[in-house]
Amino acid sequence: MKRMIRRLTACMGMCLAGLVWASPSVAAYDGPKFSFRVAHTTPPGNHITLAFEKFKELVEQKSGRQITVQVFPNAMLGSDRVLMEGAQKGSLEMAVSSTPNMANFSPLYQVFDLPYITSPEHQEKLYKAIDSGELGRFFSGVAHGIGLEPIMYAEYGYRNFVTIKKPVSSVGDLAGLKIRTTDSPVEVEVAKALGMNPTPVAWGETYTALQQGTVDGEGNTFPHLYGAKHHEVLKYAITSVHNYGMQVMMANKKWWDKLDPRAQQVIREAAAEALAYQRTTLYPENEARAREGFLKAGIRIVDLTPEQIEEFRVATRPVWDKFVSQFPPELVEMVLETQK
Repeated sequence: MKRMIRRLTACMGMCLAGLVWASPSVAAYDGPKFSFRVAHTTPPGNHITLAFEKFKELVEQKSGRQITVQVFPNAMLGSDRVLMEGAQKGSLEMAVSSTPNMANFSPLYQVFDLPYITSPEHQEKLYKAIDSGELGRFFSGVAHGIGLEPIMYAEYGYRNFVTIKKPVSSVGDLAGLKIRTTDSPVEVEVAKALGMNPTPVAWGETYTALQQGTVDGEGNTFPHLYGAKHHEVLKYAITSVHNYGMQVMMANKKWWDKLDPRAQQVIREAAAEALAYQRTTLYPENEARAREGFLKAGIRIVDLTPEQIEEFRVATRPVWDKFVSQFPPELVEMVLETQK
């Protein structure tokens, strides 16, 4: 696992956000003055939160503070679903959602939930595809169809299983556990395939659910868990890296289309630079800090070997068989192509 993290860290600097097309640096901004809001659910100190803070800083810097950004973190304005519904309706200019929770708006985002469809060792190729390749263009079309404009695919990371009840180091150890999931039907089926009892719980309610024993565990990235202080109640963790997620920042499409092109350019450039900074600096630092924090909190971390991960891959293969036909073949192929 540590080797995979190092590989992931090494490749993060190779790509920019692509939606965030490369463009010449904005000189003196001479466009309109306005303000907009961005809301997300990530806790303070997380590499995702810091990426959006960097985005705000860069937008205001590049526009000479003619464009100002209000950032609402930590689910202040609601869950992923509530926030993205706000962006759809136009009551919020920009919102952020994890890719699993984007299943509330289009089932196509669930392709990333297919177990082991991506791997940390091929992250550079995935970045290129989603930032400036065919895969990114595909999902831009998906977003436009639901009234949204993609601005940034922020790095979320690979999810690992963590529990409060008993040590885990194999598929069999997970059997019978009540596991918190998102709303993604694929994620729910992955839990079932591993013998667990899936319990969809909103992110903001998960700490309490763990504390009260409503759920026995969850699957998430170490930084996300650590930032939300879940290490205070968790006891065991395994590096299952069973699926990958992104935090997608979307704008209301009608609002975006009405923006002055000069303002759009500022926002695109700020998003590209913030994303590059997140991938190369914030994410690896946050990953290391979270792991250290887990160990200091007494959490037992089992780093799975490739052979043990293969056991998880085989056990979750039926989920592929159940869901893969629900995605356009070209979409699945585009994702798989990044893993070669």
